[in-house]
Amino acid sequence: MGTARTRVVILALTAVMFGSILWILRYRSNTRAIATFRRSPVPTSSPSGGTIARSPAEETSPPTPPSPESAVAASPLESPKQAPETTIPPQDSSFVGRLNLIVPVAGVRPEQLVDTFNDARSEGRVHDAIDIPAPDGTPVLAAADGEIIKLFPSEKGGTTIYQLSMDKKLVFYYAHLQGYADGVAVGNKVHQGDVIAYVGDTGNAGAGNYHLHFSISIVADPKRYWEGTNINPYPLLHR
Repeated sequence: MGTARTRVVILALTAVMFGSILWILRYRSNTRAIATFRRSPVPTSSPSGGTIARSPAEETSPPTPPSPESAVAASPLESPKQAPETTIPPQDSSFVGRLNLIVPVAGVRPEQLVDTFNDARSEGRVHDAIDIPAPDGTPVLAAADGEIIKLFPSEKGGTTIYQLSMDKKLVFYYAHLQGYADGVAVGNKVHQGDVIAYVGDTGNAGAGNYHLHFSISIVADPKRYWEGTNINPYPLLHR
């Protein structure tokens, strides 16, 4: 009996000893693996291309801003496939502000003028000119230097004159004339202040309504003088 108990105790102690040795070996192996993992950098992706979760510190870190070189390379404005934007400059009419005109009716002062440029006319028209009242036969003067390009008897304008400016950008129109001054003809060069006609009431002015209808237009083609864009003569004559 004593011998049997002794064997059982020895076997039990031996089992406990082997179990302890195995536990110690496993503990050391796990400790080394943890130490190795802590020293190793955390990859951002797996070899197969899958994404590996990042630590909270990595998730809250701001992204690295792109370098100036990469920003320029990514800019669509720098892409060689895009054609540069073409800007068409507006029509240059700044020369109008440099005009030095005179009132084209003898004896009329600038302060006597009335702005009738936007007044309504028959058939839904806008005046696009100013009327300068004066007695019948008052001399009409060339408002600026230029060339007589058309003498025309118009139904509405009556006896008229078209004068082209020296730079060929403007057309001056004189209407409701009583008649032309002696020697005035198409192709004549006139100087500012020259008498070119006389105030009348021809056309649709109305009998006894003596005045000069005077307009200025900007033209793109001097040969198509009737297609100009009208500008208001009043501020150019009144100043």
